[in-house]
Amino acid sequence: MNHWIAITRPVSRSISNCELTQLERIPIDLENARRQHLAYEAALCSLGVEVLSLPEEPDLPDAVFVEDAAIVLDECAIITRPGADSRKPEAESIARALAAYRKLFTIQAPGSMDGGDVLTVDKTIFVGLTGRTNQSAIEQLQTSLAPFGYSVHGVPVSGCLHLKSAVTQVARDILLINPAWVNETNFPGYEFIEVDPSEPYAANALLVQETLLYQPAYPRTLSRLESAGIHPILVDQSELVKAEGALTCCSLIFRV
Repeated sequence: MNHWIAITRPVSRSISNCELTQLERIPIDLENARRQHLAYEAALCSLGVEVLSLPEEPDLPDAVFVEDAAIVLDECAIITRPGADSRKPEAESIARALAAYRKLFTIQAPGSMDGGDVLTVDKTIFVGLTGRTNQSAIEQLQTSLAPFGYSVHGVPVSGCLHLKSAVTQVARDILLINPAWVNETNFPGYEFIEVDPSEPYAANALLVQETLLYQPAYPRTLSRLESAGIHPILVDQSELVKAEGALTCCSLIFRV
């Protein structure tokens, strides 16, 4: 029987100083962000996932977005080297937490990589080429994972922060995608649900085993998911969206 763990971290009290690349800075309600994050953790718990919440990092504004510091696979974990200098210190505590569960590999300079640019579907890993992730990191990832049978593919992305801002897995062979930001031809063999054009940020969803978590902020795209027979659990993350966060960003989910 699989036992699932989600590593999370509380919203930092300095979240208002987060990195921003695509959005204008607007005020973030810290207490509301923390309430929403607790509801997110509760949703994971309701699916039988054990939530391991690490201590707050008060001096690291983006530390709640734990996904960017690592990629966790069945065989190993890769500690990334986040593309924003202010975020590089986040990796140390994530590495300590993961060392109890996985053999670790580490992306080295000049490579840079955010976990938000990494979409793993079975043994295929798609990596967004963005302002946060470069070709050197992709090549290092290929070398580390070759013994485990993974194929790694770089994917051009434009118009958004991370690959998983533009495309995520929502069912076994179905990807939710914003085709304005990433081309469907990069993902051969999959079916697609396109976001409603009025909801460009609607492509981020979190698939936990067979259950999808999704944000209520995108009702038109939600209707498209439901028309395809996908009925998500709705989790509001509207405050962290102001920090360019999304559902996948806030946990590292793996089985032990």
